[in-house]
Amino acid sequence: MKKKLVSILLTVAMTATILSGCGGAAGSDNGAASADAEGSSGAESEASTEDAGDGASAEDEVVTDTIGPEDGTPLELWTFVELHGTFYRDMCEKWNKENPDKQIRLTTVTYPYGDMHQKMIMSLQTGTGAPDICDVEVGQFPNVVAYQSEGLVPLNDQIKPYEATMVKSRLETYSGEDGNYYGAPFHVGATLMYYNLAAMEEAGLSQADIDAVETWDQWVALGEKYLEGIGRPEGKYWTSVDTGGTDWMWLAMAEYGEDWTGGFENPANVQLNSVNKMLTMQQEWLKSGLAEISPDGHIDLEAGFQNILDHNIVSFPKAAWYMSRFLNYMPEEEGNWYLAPCPVFEKGQGHSVGIGGTGTVVTQQSEAGDLAAEFICWAKMGEEGEKYIWENLGFDVCNTALWTDDAFAHDDSNPYNKFFRNYPYDVLNKVKDGIGKISVVAISPTINEYFCTTTANEVLEQNMDVSEALQELQDAVDLEQ
Repeated sequence: MKKKLVSILLTVAMTATILSGCGGAAGSDNGAASADAEGSSGAESEASTEDAGDGASAEDEVVTDTIGPEDGTPLELWTFVELHGTFYRDMCEKWNKENPDKQIRLTTVTYPYGDMHQKMIMSLQTGTGAPDICDVEVGQFPNVVAYQSEGLVPLNDQIKPYEATMVKSRLETYSGEDGNYYGAPFHVGATLMYYNLAAMEEAGLSQADIDAVETWDQWVALGEKYLEGIGRPEGKYWTSVDTGGTDWMWLAMAEYGEDWTGGFENPANVQLNSVNKMLTMQQEWLKSGLAEISPDGHIDLEAGFQNILDHNIVSFPKAAWYMSRFLNYMPEEEGNWYLAPCPVFEKGQGHSVGIGGTGTVVTQQSEAGDLAAEFICWAKMGEEGEKYIWENLGFDVCNTALWTDDAFAHDDSNPYNKFFRNYPYDVLNKVKDGIGKISVVAISPTINEYFCTTTANEVLEQNMDVSEALQELQDAVDLEQ
């Protein structure tokens, strides 16, 4: 057992480093966006936005706050993003007003990202010291759910009142090997295509041109028209590709219904048709001048934000939580950007994949596990909590019943509805039935680390044969399986 613990703790430290490298510091969700480290795909995961950074928390110190009556049931909640703590305290206040017979006295403790996850795993391993409730960044979820039988409370019963209208793939992201749900999500993290429509209009293109795009071939053709329209000046591109992230790969896999992790049952296989096709396309885009490599390797970093502000790129896919990056880091872009479904390789494929996220778990060490589970599912899945999450954190909520609620989805006072040319939930409704999931399991950190540090650079920077690079990645993964 000691060997297992040491191995997991090393993985926590490694993943935090990877998240930071793949997702970047700004990937964190500091600010309104920070709400959720929901930042990126496996390696870039979400310690980024929702959690506060793609791998590292925005907080450097431990912050403790308590709310609720002295005679309320005491519950302790750990998080690694202070905005999450604010959310939980506000929801606790609402809960107590609505449930006079089930009062809660909630203490939130905000730790630095790595410290919290290591402390959580240690408490599950030793069977003592765990909180009642704990946020778990998606990249760390495999390390925590490994203790599902002896450490975590299944949330199935508490999720049931909301399950019919929740995005199923997001619930499944926080399930265990036994099929039970163990984490309550903050958001879907649905990947959308972002377009600088204002810049495109200057090149003679229109919203109708964007709406006509369904396949990657059509998207490339539109990009060529844009570059022709602006005269192909040096330093201007249609898009950028990341050497420090896996979002593009996740999107490609989801469109083909593939998953390089193999999930809980199968061995990892990174030599997938979807991954090969995406990397091959990206090589072609770089050679033709359609794309550049993202400054600093990732679009979710300060250099990436500046690249967008300089209009050096005008189209790219990213999770819905990236909207907060615009409000926090690129406010001057208000009114320029338009959202649309991502292109697909073949018509009829799903247009999106859920990326990033924080799953909130309840531990068996809690003396009030049922109440803790009921509260956390109500807070993160009920109508009141979902409205708070959208209005204050800027995350695409998982309860799709609200996606068609005009007062919610078309509220013109909402900063995200005001910022973009179109309503985000109009686009989310278009992709609702095709939001895929890539599993985050024990092998995920290995795949993400090697891809971000080696494979992407070999293929995109050094123009290495894609099949050879993926074989090299597979060999590295096989050593860990």
